Amino acid sequence: MPESFCESVDLQAIAQRVGTPFFITSAEVLRRRIADVQRLTDHPQLQARYAMKACSTRRVLEEICKQGLWIDAVSGNEVLRAHGAGFRMGTQPPTVLFTADVFRDNALAVIVEHSILPNIGSPAMIDELKTAGHRGPIGVRLNPGFGHGHVSAVDTGGPSSKHGIWHEDADGVRRAAEQAGYPIVLLHAHVGSGPTIDEFTANMAKLAHFFVERVGDYPALEAVSLGGGLPHPYRPEVPPLDLNPLARGLRDAQARVSAAAGRPLRLEIEPGRYLVAPSTALVARVTDVKSTRPNDKGPGYTFAMVDAGFVDLIRPAMYGSYHHITIHGAEAKVPRPPVVVAGPLCESGDVFTRGADELLQPRDLPPPQRGDLLILHDAGAYGVAMSSNYVSIGRAPQVWLEDGQPYLMSRRETVEEITGRECFERL
Repeated sequence: MPESFCESVDLQAIAQRVGTPFFITSAEVLRRRIADVQRLTDHPQLQARYAMKACSTRRVLEEICKQGLWIDAVSGNEVLRAHGAGFRMGTQPPTVLFTADVFRDNALAVIVEHSILPNIGSPAMIDELKTAGHRGPIGVRLNPGFGHGHVSAVDTGGPSSKHGIWHEDADGVRRAAEQAGYPIVLLHAHVGSGPTIDEFTANMAKLAHFFVERVGDYPALEAVSLGGGLPHPYRPEVPPLDLNPLARGLRDAQARVSAAAGRPLRLEIEPGRYLVAPSTALVARVTDVKSTRPNDKGPGYTFAMVDAGFVDLIRPAMYGSYHHITIHGAEAKVPRPPVVVAGPLCESGDVFTRGADELLQPRDLPPPQRGDLLILHDAGAYGVAMSSNYVSIGRAPQVWLEDGQPYLMSRRETVEEITGRECFERL
C-alpha cells in the first residue's frame, strides 16, 4: 500500500500557507527506505549510491548524505548540488561518481576541478577527458546486450539502448584508456528495474555473471556496479518488496566477481526511485467536476479537474505510469464511481489516470467535490526532478514533514525567477 502519512497531516492548513499544488515529503518514510537499503548493503564490500536524478532537492540530499550513502550524478550541476548538500569531493574511494554518455555544459570542468571519478558511456569521452586535463582513473559503463525497464521508454541495456559502450567494443575502449594513461577502476552496467523484484534479482544475477567473465581483464579494477533500478510497488494491491533474496544475491555476486579478479572488489548498486518514491506526495486542489455524455465517438466520463498537471508530475503523461490517488479526508466506504483526474494544461494528455496505451483509465474514487484536496501518492521519484515551466507555470513548492511539523523546502517559483535569465545581448 502507498505510504499514508498524508492522512495524519492537516493538508488544508499547509495549503492555506503555500497554495496548491505542493509536494510534501515525509522524513520518516525517507529514513525508513534509507534503512532498507543500508540493510541490503550491510557488508564491508557492498555500497549503495543514490541515483540523485530521482530527486535532487537539497534537504533530501542532506538526509541521504547524513545516513552514509554515496552519490551517482549525471550532470556537472548534480555534482555541485551534491557538494552543496555535504558530500565530499575527490575522495578515495569516490563517494561521488559522474556517469553519462555525453559531457554537457560544465561537466568536464567540474570533473577536473573537483577530482570526480568519471564513468564514461561513449568511447570518444576518453579524448574529451584528456583534452580537458583530467588526471586519474576512470570508470567504464558497458551495455551488456540485455536489459529491461519498467516500460520500453526506459530500457537501459540491449540493442535499443543508447547507454553504455557495447560489450563487444570493450577491449578497444580498454586499450584507448591505457594509451591515455587512465586506469579503469570501475566497471558499470545498468539493465533496468523490470516490473517485479524477482525479475530485478534475476537481472542482477545475470549481470554479475557478465562481469565475472570480464573482471580479469582490468588489473586496476576496484569496483563493479550493477546499476540501479530497484523497483517500487506503486499499486496498492502489490505487497511490499522482500529484499532478503536480493541481499543474498548481492553478497553472492560480490564473492563471485572478487574470486574472478583474484582480490576483493567492491560491489555497488544505485537505487533511486526505491529510496524516494514513497516519501513524497503531490497535493492538488479539485477545482471542478464535470462530465461528458456518451455518443457514437465513445463513452462519457466524469472529470475531476485539479490544479496540478504534467508540469508537476510528468510520469503518467510520459509513460502512462500509475500513481495511487486518494481524496483527503474522504470516507473509505462511500460509493466509488469511476473518475478521470485531469490537469489544467491545454494538452489532452494532461491526465493522471492513463494507461501505458495512452487511453483513459478512470479510477474508482469517493465522489470528489470542488475544493477537495486530491493526493497523488508515491511522487518522490521523478516528480520534482522532472517538473517544468511549460506555459510559464512556476514550479510547485516543497514541504518537509518531520515529527508532525511542516517546513518549507522550496518556494513556489515566480515569473521573475522563470524569466530572470532572459536577455538580448550582442555576441
